[in-house]
Amino acid sequence: MALNQLELSLQFGKFDNLAAHRALLTRSLVAKWIRHALAVDAEMTVRIVGTEEGQQLNRAYRHKDYATNVLTFDYQQEPTVMADLVICGPVVEREAQEQNKTLEEHYAHLLVHGTLHAQGWDHETSEADADEMEAYETDIMAELGYADPYAK
Repeated sequence: MALNQLELSLQFGKFDNLAAHRALLTRSLVAKWIRHALAVDAEMTVRIVGTEEGQQLNRAYRHKDYATNVLTFDYQQEPTVMADLVICGPVVEREAQEQNKTLEEHYAHLLVHGTLHAQGWDHETSEADADEMEAYETDIMAELGYADPYAK
């Protein structure tokens, strides 16, 4: 299967246990996860942040005063995707533990999820859209060798 091209900038903020996240999130692995979710070529920045930065961004751009797992800032969808994905490392770590997932598989899912958002997918518009997006995410995760991220 031919994958689309990706120009990737990978950045890390500061937070507890950063070394473990940095060791896991190699440029090649992050690019692999994103490229599997791309329908066209892309230029993306992925920034892994701490709780404080994640909360500030969520409050400023979504008017929600808490740190969420992933924020997608999409600037262009055609002819190439241009977007920033901001992922809150401590939230991802907590959610992975709560969901009995590895940190790797949860990061993979959130990067796929954010990449789909950057291409116009939206699970908050209707239940049908949510079902379609979740099914597509599940297919992509299976291609990558991971279990269904929505399985209970």
